[in-house]
Amino acid sequence: MKRAAGFLFAICAPLVCTAAFSQAYPAKPIRFIVPFVPGGPTDTQARWAGQQLSAAFGQPVIVENRPGAGGVPGTEAVVKSAPDGYTLLAGNPGPLTIAPSARAQLSYDPLRDLAPIFLIAKSSSCLTSNPSLPAKGIKEFIALAKAQPGKINYATPGVGTVGHFATELFTTQAGIKLNHVPYKGAAQYLVDLLSGNMDVAFVQFAQSAPLVKQGKLRCLGASSRARTPLLPEVPTIAEQGLKDFESFNWNGVLVPATTPKTIIARIYEVLSKQLATPEARDLYTLQGHDLGGLGPEEYAAFLRAETEKWAKVAKAAGIPKQ
Repeated sequence: MKRAAGFLFAICAPLVCTAAFSQAYPAKPIRFIVPFVPGGPTDTQARWAGQQLSAAFGQPVIVENRPGAGGVPGTEAVVKSAPDGYTLLAGNPGPLTIAPSARAQLSYDPLRDLAPIFLIAKSSSCLTSNPSLPAKGIKEFIALAKAQPGKINYATPGVGTVGHFATELFTTQAGIKLNHVPYKGAAQYLVDLLSGNMDVAFVQFAQSAPLVKQGKLRCLGASSRARTPLLPEVPTIAEQGLKDFESFNWNGVLVPATTPKTIIARIYEVLSKQLATPEARDLYTLQGHDLGGLGPEEYAAFLRAETEKWAKVAKAAGIPKQ
C-alpha cells in the first residue's frame, strides 16, 4: 500500500504543482519581448497587450525591445526562456513564418517551439515613396524601375522580414529589380523616406496615411485586397495590374511551447475580452488594422498557412537563405 501510494504521489505531484503554480500566476512582473525597435507596429501592439495584462493581473508587464537580424535573436530569447508564463513574445511574420524560408540556420522551429496564444491584428501597407520619385502609381513605378534596373532602393526592417518578402513578391510579379537596403526597424527607414534618402518601402497604413495626407509621402498602391478607409482614393496594387498581389503584417502573443495551458488560457481570456471592447475596435480600425482575435488553435493554423505561403514566395523569387 505504501509503495502504491508513493507511486500515485509521484504521478500526481507534478500535476498538483502545475495547478498550484498556474493558480498563483502571475506572482511577479512579466517580460514582453519585442524583437524589433521601439515605435514600430509590433512594439505598439505589444504595449497595448501589455497594458491590458498588467491591468487585469495587477503585475507590471515590462516591454523589452531586442531588435536586430529580422527579429530572430529576440524570438530565440523567448524560445530559450522558462515556460512559466513570465516571458512573452510579440509575434511577427519575419521571425515566425518567414524565417524558416529565409534562414539557413535557425535555432528554433516556430511551429514546434512556441505556443501561440492570441492574434491581435493584421495590417496592410502602402508601397510608399518620397514625392520626389517621378512615379504616381504602380504602372509608372514599374516603368521607372524597368528603365533603371537595380538602381531604385527599397527599405525593410531587415532581411527575412515581411517587408523584404512582400517587396520580393512584388518585384517578381512586376518583373523588375530593386536594391534592398535593410534597416533595424520601420521607424528608422521612415525618417529616410521623408528626407528623400530612401526611394520606396512598404509602410503600414497607421504610419503612412497621415504623412500621405500631408503630402510628405506618396502611396503608390495598397497591399491589401480592398482599399483602406484611411486612404480610400488610393487603388490597391492588385487593381493596378498585379491582380494576385496581397501582403499584410500581423502581430500576436506567443510563449514557449510547454507553458502550462492554464496560463495560456488566462492570457487569452484577458486579451480576447479587451479586444472585443468598443475602445479597442475603434483604436485599431482607425489605424487601418483588421482585428485578429484568433485563439490558440486558430492562431496555430494561421501560422502554418502563412509559413507555407512565404515558402512558395521564396522559391518563386529565388530568395537565397542567409
